[in-house]
Amino acid sequence: MILIADSGSTKTEWCIVNEKTGTPVQSIFTAGTNPYFQTSESIAEEIEGALCPAIAQYNSKIEAIYFYGAGCAFPEKNKIIADVLQHYIPAPVEVYSDLMAAARSLCKTNAGIACILGTGSNSCLFDGVEIIEHVSPLGFILGDEGSGAELGKLLVGDCLKHQLPEALVKKFMKQYELTPELILERVYKQPFPNRFLATLSHFLLENITEQPIYNIVYSSFRNFFVRNVMQYDEYNQLPIHFTGSIAFYYKEILKEVALSLNLHLGNIEKAPMSGLISFHTHR
Repeated sequence: MILIADSGSTKTEWCIVNEKTGTPVQSIFTAGTNPYFQTSESIAEEIEGALCPAIAQYNSKIEAIYFYGAGCAFPEKNKIIADVLQHYIPAPVEVYSDLMAAARSLCKTNAGIACILGTGSNSCLFDGVEIIEHVSPLGFILGDEGSGAELGKLLVGDCLKHQLPEALVKKFMKQYELTPELILERVYKQPFPNRFLATLSHFLLENITEQPIYNIVYSSFRNFFVRNVMQYDEYNQLPIHFTGSIAFYYKEILKEVALSLNLHLGNIEKAPMSGLISFHTHR
């Protein structure tokens, strides 16, 4: 058995897989694990409290762990994840970035541009084996164009600065039981404001036929392409693949923006897990 993890800022999907047959045995979802923002203690608490009880019957049968996660782009951060996992599951651990998960899942062994549009956003140029170029997403404060966190940020900014019709603003505030004061509290004083903002992006999808709402999504996706994808030398020659809930649920607008920029879209998947299972059991 092998254990594969795909971790974003909001949630982590863990899948126990029969390595010989490539068959998923059990899937578990826990909170997101990001060593860039979390301490080893908080990560351990989630592993011990949520993951271990769910996979107890398979714990001793797991022979390798492949962890892909947001914030896992530096050796010292990857070591935090590896050390915590090995403390609870006695198996070798390999830790990779969520971007490598996207590249391996979407591009397989072919060259392409792999992108993530979920709570955060990211992109890379992949040669079929390695990530050879990467434009830093910079997080939701300085970047993360096209992400759920940025869409939520743009939405609340337009609401609070009276850039949306009053009826839409009232509908939004009522639906999420928010006030201007509570929004500022959640964004500036409470932990994980990116997760909070990303949850608000659902309102955009529900009201996408409203032109001001559509404009927010369209412009955010266009910025993602221009500020990230189009910085790769081969951006207009290679397929551009996407994974993540935002890419999946807003794919029609994503296609419209790509067409307007003469870009070639490839696969659009909600999550990379099925592709990762194939990669680790058929290579």
